[in-house]
Amino acid sequence: MRIDTHHHFFSPGWKETEKGFSGRIGGFVFPGNRDWTPEKSLEDMAKGGVEKAILSLASIPGNWFGGEPKRAADLAHECNEYGAWLTREHPGVFGLFAPLAMIDVEASLKEIGYALDVAKADGIGLSTVYGDKWPGDPMFDPIFAELNRRKAFVYFHPTTPACCGQILPELRPAGGPSMLEVPFDTSRCVASLLINGTFARYRDIRWMFAHSGGSLPSLAGRIANFMSGGQLHADAKAVEARLKATAPQGVMSEFARLYFDTANGAWPASIAALLKLVDVSHVMFGSDFPYFSCAQNRDLLEQLGLGAEALAAINSSNAERLFPRFRAG
Repeated sequence: MRIDTHHHFFSPGWKETEKGFSGRIGGFVFPGNRDWTPEKSLEDMAKGGVEKAILSLASIPGNWFGGEPKRAADLAHECNEYGAWLTREHPGVFGLFAPLAMIDVEASLKEIGYALDVAKADGIGLSTVYGDKWPGDPMFDPIFAELNRRKAFVYFHPTTPACCGQILPELRPAGGPSMLEVPFDTSRCVASLLINGTFARYRDIRWMFAHSGGSLPSLAGRIANFMSGGQLHADAKAVEARLKATAPQGVMSEFARLYFDTANGAWPASIAALLKLVDVSHVMFGSDFPYFSCAQNRDLLEQLGLGAEALAAINSSNAERLFPRFRAG
C-alpha cells in the first residue's frame, strides 16, 4: 500500500476564483488546476500504486488571491466543505489537510473548529507565506496557540512571496517561480517559525513540509551556525538567551522534529540530505499531483536503493501511524 500525503484538489469555488486572477497571482496558469476532477486523481493513483491520498490546496496561490481577508476566509470554507464531501464520498481513500484564511485571524480560528470538528480533517494545510508575512509573524500566534491546544498536524506547502513572483522571468516557460522560489520559501518558512520561537512555544503541533524540505536540508547547518553565533556575535549571553527561547535543545534538534513528504523531491542528493536531517520515520510519500504523477514519484523513490523497511515506512507505515483515518482495522 502507498499513501500519498501531497495530493492537490481544486474546489468549484477555487476554480472560479482563479479565472479572475490569471496572470496576477504570482505563479503561472496550469490547465491541470481547472481540469482536475476526483476521477483524475483516482486514475493517477491507480497507475502509481497509491491507494489513499490526503488532499490539500496547491499553494500558488492557495486561497490568497490578492490578499483580501473576506475572500480568503470564504474560499477556505468552501474548499473545506468540498474536501469534507470528497472524504465522505470516498471513505478511507481521501483525507484532507484543511486550508485557513490566516490573514483573517478570527475567521481562521472559527474555521479550525469547522475543519477539525465537523469536516474531520486530518490536519491543517497552510502556505509558507501570505503575501509578505511568514508564519512566525506574531499576528499568527493565536492560530498556532489553538492548533497547539488541539495537538493538530500542520502541513506547509511552499508558495511565492509577494516580493519574488517575477524574479528570473525567463524561467516562466519552465514553471516560473515554482522551480526555485517555491523550494527556497520552505527554508524561509522554517526559519521564520524557528527564529520567532513558534516551534519552541507550540510543542504539541506536529509540523510537516513539502518536497523533501526544498532547500532546507542543504541550509540546515548554516542556519544552525548563524543561530549559535559562531564568531559573528560578541555577546555570548545574548546568543544563549536567544537559543533558550527558540531552540532549547539545539537548532538541529528542532529540525529533527519536523516531518516531510517526498513529492518531486525523491532525488538522490535531496533524500540523502533529508535523511541526515531527520529519521526515516519522519518522511512520507508524496506525488504533487496533478503537477507530477504518482507513478513518477513512485519510480524515483524506488530507484534510490533505500531498502524494503525504509520504503515501507515512507510509502505507508509512517502515514498510518500519524493519521488514524488510514490505520488498518
